[in-house]
Amino acid sequence: MTNESAKLTARTRTTSGKGAARQLRRSGQLPAVVYGRRDETESLALDTHELSRLLSKIHAATTVIDLEVDGGEPRPVLIREIQRHPYRPQLLHVDFFEIRADVKIRVQVPVHLVETPAGVEMGGMLQFLRHELEVECLPNEIPSGFEVDVSALEIGDSLHVSDVDAGRVAILDDETVTICTVVPPALEEEGEVDEEVGEEAEGEGEQAEAAGGEPEED
Repeated sequence: MTNESAKLTARTRTTSGKGAARQLRRSGQLPAVVYGRRDETESLALDTHELSRLLSKIHAATTVIDLEVDGGEPRPVLIREIQRHPYRPQLLHVDFFEIRADVKIRVQVPVHLVETPAGVEMGGMLQFLRHELEVECLPNEIPSGFEVDVSALEIGDSLHVSDVDAGRVAILDDETVTICTVVPPALEEEGEVDEEVGEEAEGEGEQAEAAGGEPEED
């Protein structure tokens, strides 16, 4: 499934520095930059509420956004980085990358596992190892995500990059990389058994010391 473009408005920002950024945030706006097609990086200011509402509806890394700056023609961009406060639910800064409709780009696309593996219903455990895949494609071909049906996986089975149907999109990751696998529950049980054996051996050693002797060595 290919992403639909989203819309966002911004204005040119002439101030810079931490103090100016804090003042901007207090007024309900967010500092941002856009780079890519032009010679210089442009400083922008966004409406924080507008961006937050947009982010709640899209996958930020793969959605092409029509960015309108100072009422001009919309420019297609991708979000390259979002800086957030370390412990508050607050946006601090956004980096946009301007793209061209006729030039391929590289992006990380999320992998979504669909259905429950047969092996899990038999007691196995699903290990999800690769949550994103790097792809190269035109901006209007960026998938919103890869849905992978794992219902046929039995205990011991694995799914690899080569099993993903990407259509015309080129996946750049090695095709032998494992995306997910179903492991037997015995792996966890064996760990518990080993721990019990160790505790029994330790108990026997303590009994031997209490009897005035020491555990025999091989």
